[in-house]
Amino acid sequence: MESKDPIASPTLESRAFVWLLILVTIAFVCIVTPLYGAVLWGTAAALVFAPMHRRVLRSLEGRPTIAALVSVSVIFTLVIVPLGIVAALLLQEAASLQEGLKSGEVNLGRYLRQFLDALPSWATGLLERFGLDQQGALQERITTTLTKSSQQMAGHALSIGQNTFEIVVEFFVMLYLLFFLLRDGGSLSRRIKEAIPLPRDHKRELSERFTTVIRATVKGNIVVAAIQGTLGGLALWFLGIHAPVLWGVLMAFLSLLPAIGAALVWLPVALYLIATGDTGKGFMLVAWGVLVIGLIDNILRPILVGKDTRMPDYVVLLTTLGGMAIFGINGFVIGPLVAAMFISAWHIFTVRRAKDA
Repeated sequence: MESKDPIASPTLESRAFVWLLILVTIAFVCIVTPLYGAVLWGTAAALVFAPMHRRVLRSLEGRPTIAALVSVSVIFTLVIVPLGIVAALLLQEAASLQEGLKSGEVNLGRYLRQFLDALPSWATGLLERFGLDQQGALQERITTTLTKSSQQMAGHALSIGQNTFEIVVEFFVMLYLLFFLLRDGGSLSRRIKEAIPLPRDHKRELSERFTTVIRATVKGNIVVAAIQGTLGGLALWFLGIHAPVLWGVLMAFLSLLPAIGAALVWLPVALYLIATGDTGKGFMLVAWGVLVIGLIDNILRPILVGKDTRMPDYVVLLTTLGGMAIFGINGFVIGPLVAAMFISAWHIFTVRRAKDA
């Protein structure tokens, strides 16, 4: 009796159909790849805001189209509009910083000399002990590195504004996709599960893992990073530090990396303030960074994500850095997601092999 499953069937027609399926799938992926960022964020937003959409759907007595429109409007108002405001401020400060570096108004070498001149004698002796007493060469090397890094950071921020058309297109594609995923997400998810040629329990485990990691990464990591960046930026603005929005956004990005965090921004600023005589502001920033910014991760992340959904910090760190190196900003979602699916797939394989043994 001929198998009804075309993948398991040995006939020529079935094998040809499987190859056709593979080719059209590859072609579809190639076509969608230029907009993969919009697809990624549309899918992530649909998964994260699915509970809210279900409540809206119940309140509207099961009218899916209107419910999807309401949900997209709420997401647009509460998430996208604030992000647009922050992006506009970021571009303004990045342009100001880049112009200041070119004109010499922002002189990192002067700040470094002030910091080194204000060091106590024991710190100066420590530099001499390690062969760093040639302050001219040391200052020049550090200043060159800091200037290049600041120019690159400002340039990357400005490049976002230069690609306005591409960003606008991807933004509307994301919203368009989000609407249909909220409206038809349930049926689409069932059809995808039915099409995947895996045992039912394996599909269920991989699907749950996929959903959990997406929600944990977006709901937990992004929310925590946004709060830490906001608190850090507000502290720098209160202390009169130049470009607080730019440094706040940088702190938010660094907060995505376990074991690194926002301290890479606020701690050097605090040390500079203390060394140059603004001890009150410096210790205030240290206290704010340690007691407020530093504790946000330990308090909010378990509430928003849950301890059982977290992977080891070293895995998250490696996959986040690797993902961002390959996929850019989208990589901090793609990297941990690939790691989670990798771990789940090998877990399924190990369990199945142990049962067959």
